[in-house]
Amino acid sequence: MARDTVETHFTEAVTALSPGAPRDPGMPVREGTTLTGARCRELFEFQLGSRLLDVASRWLREHGEGFYTIGSAGHEGNVAVAAAVRVTDPALLHYRSGAFYLARSVMAGRLPEEGLRDVLLGLTASAEEPMAGGRHKVFGHPDLAVIPQTSTIASHLPRAVGVAFAIERARQLGLAGAWPGDAIAVCGFGDASVNHASALSGLNTAAYGSYQGLAMPVLFVCEDNGLGISVRTPDGWVEAARHRLLEYFEADGCDLADVHDVARAAAEHVRRHRSPALLHISTVRLMGHAGSDVELSYRTKREINADLERDPLVATARLLVEAGLTTPDELLTRYETTREHLFKMAMESSRRSRLTSAVEIMEPLAPRTPEAVAPASTVAAASRERAFGGRLPELEGPLTLSQAINRTLADTLAAHPDVLVFGEDVARKGGVYGVTRGLQKRFGAGRVFDTLLDEQAVLGLALGSGVSGLLPVPEIQYLAYLHNALDQIRGEAATLSFFSRGAFRNPMVVRVASYAYQKGFGGHFHNDNSVAALRDIPGLVVASPARPDDAASMLRTCLAAARTDGSVCVFLEPIALYNTRDLFDDGDNGWLSPYAPPARWAETHVPIGRARSYGDGRDLTIVTFGNGVRMSLRAAVRLTAEGYSCRVLDLRWLSPLPIDDLLHAAELTGRVLIADETRRTGGVSESIVAELLDAGFTGRIARVTSADSFIPLGDASSHVLLSEGEIEAAARKLLG
Repeated sequence: MARDTVETHFTEAVTALSPGAPRDPGMPVREGTTLTGARCRELFEFQLGSRLLDVASRWLREHGEGFYTIGSAGHEGNVAVAAAVRVTDPALLHYRSGAFYLARSVMAGRLPEEGLRDVLLGLTASAEEPMAGGRHKVFGHPDLAVIPQTSTIASHLPRAVGVAFAIERARQLGLAGAWPGDAIAVCGFGDASVNHASALSGLNTAAYGSYQGLAMPVLFVCEDNGLGISVRTPDGWVEAARHRLLEYFEADGCDLADVHDVARAAAEHVRRHRSPALLHISTVRLMGHAGSDVELSYRTKREINADLERDPLVATARLLVEAGLTTPDELLTRYETTREHLFKMAMESSRRSRLTSAVEIMEPLAPRTPEAVAPASTVAAASRERAFGGRLPELEGPLTLSQAINRTLADTLAAHPDVLVFGEDVARKGGVYGVTRGLQKRFGAGRVFDTLLDEQAVLGLALGSGVSGLLPVPEIQYLAYLHNALDQIRGEAATLSFFSRGAFRNPMVVRVASYAYQKGFGGHFHNDNSVAALRDIPGLVVASPARPDDAASMLRTCLAAARTDGSVCVFLEPIALYNTRDLFDDGDNGWLSPYAPPARWAETHVPIGRARSYGDGRDLTIVTFGNGVRMSLRAAVRLTAEGYSCRVLDLRWLSPLPIDDLLHAAELTGRVLIADETRRTGGVSESIVAELLDAGFTGRIARVTSADSFIPLGDASSHVLLSEGEIEAAARKLLG
C-alpha cells in the first residue's frame, strides 16, 4: 500500500529528532509532569496501534475487504483518558477513541493483539467480532466496561448521565449494580456534537442534577479537532458554550504529558466529588473524516500541514527521544514491524466468517423467551399487605384503568427493589392524571421521583439505569412529547442488544399517556394519535391496553419481559379511558374490572402478541385497539340487536401484532372491519390489511380511521377522529 502524507511525515519527523540525555524510566518523562518515561512508552504503543489500525482500514477498503474508515488519527491523545480512569469505569466512547480502547483492553488483562483484533474484525464486518458480530463497527466489550455506541451524533450523552445517576442510586438503595459504587461514567464526543440537542440535554441534565445536590459522577470528554466533517467549529466555541455548572478542564490532546496530567485531575475530581466535569481536549484530525473524504475540497494545504505538525504520535515520539528513552531508529523500526504485523492480522481478519442470513443478523435484535416471561410476571412481594397499607387492591372492588395501572406499579415496586418510576410530575403530584398517586409516599423519593422537563433526559436516565442493572419505568407525559426524544428509543434503546449481541441490555418500560378523545382538555399535543414512528422500530414492544384487567396483566408482562429478555417496551395508556367507568349505559360500571390477586396472575397472564376476543359472531369481525375497543363494542351491540352476528378483536399489542389471532378471527367471519383511531396514512390499519393479504385472506376487508390531521381544540376534534357512528356505518356497508 502506498504511504500517504501522514505516514511519510511521521517517518521524516522522527528521523529528524535528536536524542536527549537518558532519563530514569521511572521518573517523569519531562519536568513538570507526572507521566513517567515507562508509562509514556506504554501509552505510545497504544497510540501507534491506533494509528496503524487507521492505515489498515484504508488498505482493507481499497481491497474491498473493509467497510469502515472513520479513524482516530490525530486523536490518539485519548489514550491518556484511558490511563486516568479505571477499567471498571463504564465508558461510552467517541468513534475516534481507538487508542483509549486498545489501552483499556490491555489494562483489563488482555493481550495487546486482542484489542487490535477486535477492531480489525469490526472493520471487516466479521461475525466473529466480539461485540457487534459484524453488524456495525463499534468500540465495545462487556469485559472492558465499554458500552458500544453507534454513529448517531451525541445520542449517548443522555445515557451516560443515566449511567452516572444509576451508579449512585444503586449504591444509595443498597443494590448490586453493574458497576462499582465508586465508579465514574466516561463519555467521549467531538466538538461538532456539542451543538446537538442530545448533547445539550446530557450536559444540562448532569448540571441540573448536580445543582440540586444529586451525585452525578460523569466525566464528559470533548475531543475537539475543530471540524464537523467539513464544517469548522469556531475557535474557542467549546469553552464559550460549555455549561458553567460543569467543572472545566482543558488539555492539549497532542501533548501526551499535558493530557495525561489534566485527565488524571479531571477524573479524580469527578470521583472524589461525585459531580460532573468537562474535559476539553484539543486535537487534530489527520487522514480526513473518513476514507472517502477529499479534504482539499474544503481545507487548504496550509491548514492540513499545520495539523500534521501537531501529530500526537510524532509528539509522543519526541517526548521519548528527548528523554533518552529510545532513538529515532528504534522507533522507526518499531513502526515498521508493528505495521507489518498489523497488516498480516488485517489479512487474516478479512478471511474470517461474515453474517450470511437475515435470521443470523436479527438473532440478537429482540430475544423472546415467553416460557420464562410467564412465570416472571407472577412474582409478588411477601409483604404486599404492608406495601398497600393493609388494603390490598384485590379487595377494593372493580377498578378503573388508571387505578389498575397504579396498583400494578405498586405491586411491582414492592416485589422488586431495583424498579424505579420517574418522569415529569409523577412523584408528589402523582402524575397529571393521578396514575402514580401515592407511590412516592409509599416507596420513597429514591425510587419514585420527578425529573426535569426534558424527554431526552427522562429516557436517557432510563437508558443508563437499564444498562446499569436497574429496571426503569419512565413516564412520558403525552404521546406527542415522545417524538421530542424518539432517537433515544430508536437509536439507543432498540439498538443496544443488536449491536452487542445481547451482551449489553437496557430493559425498560416506557409509560406514555396516549391517544385522543379527552373531554375538556384538547389540542394536538395532548391528544396525539400517531404511533407510526414507534411501530417501525425493530424489536420494540408496543403495548396498548384498553381494559383495566388487561392493563394490569400486560404491564406485568412488559416488566417481566424487560427483566427476563432485556426488552424495551412502550406502554400506551389511553388517556380518555383512564377514569372511564361505564360501557353501554350510564352507571353500568361495565368498563371497570376487579384487580386479580397474585394467585390468579398466572391464569390471567397476557403473552406478548396475543389478542383478546369479545363475542362469538360469525358475520363480522371488528379489529381494533385502545379507544376503539369501547366504541366497537358499543357499535357491535347495536348491530347485534338488529340481527347481525359480530365479534370484536382487541389487538392489545401493536408491535408485534397478534397475527395468528388476527387471522383466526378473520377466517371465522370472512369479513373484517378495522377500526383504527390512528391516522389513515401510516396508521395501524395499513399493517393489518397487509398482514391479512400476505396470509392469503380472501374475505372482504374495510377500514375506518381518523383523518390525516393533527387534532384540533374542542369539539372540532370530532370531525377528524374515528367515531362510533363511522364504525357502525362502515360495518353496515360491509355486511351489505
